[in-house]
Amino acid sequence: MFSYEEIKTIRNHFPSLNNQDNHRIYFDNAATTQKPVQVINAINKYYCHLNSNVNRSFNLLDQWTNNDLELSRTNMKDFIHAKYRDEIIFTSGTTESINLIAFCLSNMINKSDDIIISHSEHHSNIIPWQVLIQNKNAHLKVIPVNSEGELNLIVLKQLITKNTKLISISHVTNTFGIINPIQKLIQTAHKYKALVLIDGSQAISHISIDVQKLDCDFYVFSIHKMYGPTGLGILYGKQKVLDKFTPYQGGGGMIEQVTFNQTIFSGLPFKLEAGTPNIAGIIGTNKALTFLGNYSMIQIKHYENKLIQYAIQMLMNIHGIQIYYKNSKRTQMLSFNIEKIHYFDLGQLLNNYGIAVRTGTHCAQPIMDYLNINGTIRLSFALYNTMAEIDIFYHYLIKCLYILSYDQKHSTFKVNKFKRIRINT
Repeated sequence: MFSYEEIKTIRNHFPSLNNQDNHRIYFDNAATTQKPVQVINAINKYYCHLNSNVNRSFNLLDQWTNNDLELSRTNMKDFIHAKYRDEIIFTSGTTESINLIAFCLSNMINKSDDIIISHSEHHSNIIPWQVLIQNKNAHLKVIPVNSEGELNLIVLKQLITKNTKLISISHVTNTFGIINPIQKLIQTAHKYKALVLIDGSQAISHISIDVQKLDCDFYVFSIHKMYGPTGLGILYGKQKVLDKFTPYQGGGGMIEQVTFNQTIFSGLPFKLEAGTPNIAGIIGTNKALTFLGNYSMIQIKHYENKLIQYAIQMLMNIHGIQIYYKNSKRTQMLSFNIEKIHYFDLGQLLNNYGIAVRTGTHCAQPIMDYLNINGTIRLSFALYNTMAEIDIFYHYLIKCLYILSYDQKHSTFKVNKFKRIRINT
C-alpha cells in the first residue's frame, strides 16, 4: 500500500494534475491516462535536439534515434516477459494491432472455420473479425457472460471445435473492469490447436503480464493507457506465428530488396512495420516503462483495489444505485446507474463541477444490448488517484442528484465530512 507521501510524490510527476488552471478530478483513465513529465520531456527532447528518421542513413542523429527506438523495444520485451525482442511489433494502437492480425490470418481462414470472441468485447475486438468472416464466409461465435459478468467457460467448451482458428478475448473488460480467466481459456484453446489473442488494453498498467507464462499467441495493448503517448501500440506475437505472416502493409523500412519483378521482405520485426514509425512516441514509451518500473505491479494493483472498494462503499450509500458486478474479480474500474437518473445528465453535471467520468456504452454496445442497459457511468482509476478525490466526487455526486430532483432520504451523506478535503492529497 502506498503512503500519503508516496502518492503525493507520484502526483507531482504529472503536470496536468498540478495545473492551476485545470482543477479537475480525472476518473476516465480507462480511456487514457495522464502523462508524467518524464514522457513529455523525452518527446520534447527528441523534437528539439534529436529529430531524425531511423534505419535510413548512418548520420549520428539517425544512429542515436535508432538506438533509442530499439532500446524501447528491448525494454518492452522485458516488461511483458516476451522471449525475443523481435516478437515486439510497434503499431499505432490496439485497434491497428488487431486489424493487422486479422489481415495476416485471412490467408489461413477457410469457409468451414470459425473465430470466437465474447459478448463483452470492445468494438475494436469485434469489427475486424466481422469483416474477416464475411470476406471468407466463415463463422463468428460469441461466448456469453454469466450472472456475475464473467465468461461462461462451460459454453466455450460447447462452441470450440477443431475448426476454431482463433479466440480473441479481452484480459480485462472495457465496460465493467472484470478480469477474465484467460489462463484457462488459453489452455482450452490450445487443446484444439486454436490461436489466442488477448486484448490487454485495460490490464497492461494494472496487472503484471508474463506472455510466456500465459502462453498466449498474441497480446496487444495501447501505450496511451499506460502513461505513455497516444498513437502507439504494441503487438506481441510468438515468433513462430509471426514468421508465417505476410506483410500487412508495404513501404519503406521493411524490405531487403525491391525490383519490379520481386520484393524480398525483411525479417521480424521490420516486415510488419512499414514506413516511418512514431519515433517520438516510441522514445516516450521507454520513459513510461521507466516510470512504471519504479513501482511494484502488485503494489499498484493493491492500491487501486483499495480505491475501487472505497468508491463502492461510498456509492452504496445512495438509494436506487446499481453497481454492475461489484463482487466480481475486477481491476481499476466500475460502472453504475442510479434509478430514474439518466447517465448522460449526471455525467454532464459532474463535468460542470470539474469531475471527468465516462458515460455511454464505452465502445461495447453488444454487451449493453445483451444486458438490456442503455449506458452507464464509468469510473476508472489510476495510480495517481486518491481517496480524497473519491470523497469530492461523492460530495458533488450527491449535489448533482439533488439538482436532478432525486429523493435522497435514504442516503447517509453528511456535508461536514468534506470540509477537510484538499484536491492535491
